[in-house]
Amino acid sequence: MNKKIAIYARKSVFREDSISIESQIEMCGYEARGQEYLVYQDNGYSGKNTDRPDFQRMVTDIKAGLISKVIVYKLDRVSRSVLDFSGLMDTFQKYKVDFVSATEHFDTSSPMGRAMLNICVVFAQLERETIQQRVIDAYASRSKKGFYMGGKIPYGFRKVPVVIDGVKTSMYEQEPDEAADISLIYELYSKPSATLGDVLRELTARGLNTNRRGKHWNTARLSELMRNPIYTTNDISIYEFFKAQGSNLINPPEQFDGVTSQYLFSGTNTNRKTWDLSGQNVVIAPHRGFIEPEMWLACRKKLLANHQVKTCKAKNSFLSGKIKCGNCGYAIVVRFSQRSKGHVRYFIDTGWTENHCCTHKLPTIHADDFEAVIIDRIREKLSELTIRSDSSAKDEMLETINQIEAKITGLEREIENLVDKMLLSDTDKATAKYINNRIAKLDSEKSELSHEADKLKADRLKKNDTDYKVLHNVMDKWNELSFDDKRSVAELLIEKILVFPDKIEIRWKI
Repeated sequence: MNKKIAIYARKSVFREDSISIESQIEMCGYEARGQEYLVYQDNGYSGKNTDRPDFQRMVTDIKAGLISKVIVYKLDRVSRSVLDFSGLMDTFQKYKVDFVSATEHFDTSSPMGRAMLNICVVFAQLERETIQQRVIDAYASRSKKGFYMGGKIPYGFRKVPVVIDGVKTSMYEQEPDEAADISLIYELYSKPSATLGDVLRELTARGLNTNRRGKHWNTARLSELMRNPIYTTNDISIYEFFKAQGSNLINPPEQFDGVTSQYLFSGTNTNRKTWDLSGQNVVIAPHRGFIEPEMWLACRKKLLANHQVKTCKAKNSFLSGKIKCGNCGYAIVVRFSQRSKGHVRYFIDTGWTENHCCTHKLPTIHADDFEAVIIDRIREKLSELTIRSDSSAKDEMLETINQIEAKITGLEREIENLVDKMLLSDTDKATAKYINNRIAKLDSEKSELSHEADKLKADRLKKNDTDYKVLHNVMDKWNELSFDDKRSVAELLIEKILVFPDKIEIRWKI
């Protein structure tokens, strides 16, 4: 393909006295040195971002492999944003496109030009870090003042504008119908013998299995709702509860006067499920709660006690956590039934029985029979695989896999930090947009790395016949294995098992 030179020119509507589009093209034409070139021009567009029609058309042509070099009159014709410019330079490098500024002697095909590029990247990194620190500082400052910090509006409330200390922000206000649902849920669960399952069944019996926002109630959603202190008023009993849990209380006890409510947000503890309250920050919020502190504390302590007794996962099946309904995607879990011969294990679809959102009821699945089928499938899968031996390559793969998984862990930590520090978009749109774009980019990188790691794990397993010999031996002595060993085999080989009314589909890792 015969690549061409691109000349890009831009003039802003805000600078009528700036150099014309025609003059820019003429100046850039000298740098083309008589070679054929394409012209891209945006007249009347600001340089604050790259959202310009001809600029985007040029980028599309670059990605299509049509452009070898881009020439501009000055750097600011491309963008006045260092972040945008740095991103564009990444694109140029990826598609092997040189960049020339006609008046600033900036040419990436030369050593000096590449040095200038590196300087731009350094400034871009500085700007990123400055934005991140500004987000962290602003988040901490705003949250400690009780300002609305964005995010999904909790069920039972709506958002209304308000001015706090001369600053325009937002606060919550009761949504009467939703608040009535919340009050009913607390009332049902506050009964000493009630479980989350009991509450869910009662809501279903009353025709309330779906909330007023179209979401199905489930035990996880109910639990999350009743852990949130946003629904109760902030008297001294609430203060003492969070103090005993090791939370950071931003306001002094005398301000917990039983009038307004409180926010709970991440502090030194980033446990997003808010079971462990140590290190979490509690700050008085301007809205009024509608659940009495006594009832909220009764439900919250009950949930906390129930969580603390769950010291490990139930060992009901070596396939636990792997089996999903093929229709609704909800977990299929083990339940027990008392029969004349003793307890009988069987699998049930929680999407059908508990969340009431599955449209296809699965037949009765006896756990022993189902596990036997999966064991036979594992044996069949192992017999299909080609056995090869290459230990050195396998060890190199393991090192690469470990490096990739370390990168994935770092990306997950950065994504979580960005989510925690997210500011309300309408208070600082530029920062919110940057964070959202950054999160999307990190998530994409994480997905690519995860896919690469999974492929390497599968290839590594195929590289050495020892793994298969061991697995074949394991399957021959299956009944002698401990529960944990059986779980390890399932974890090594199976990603997940999808169950449909008429078939079983296994997603393998190998």
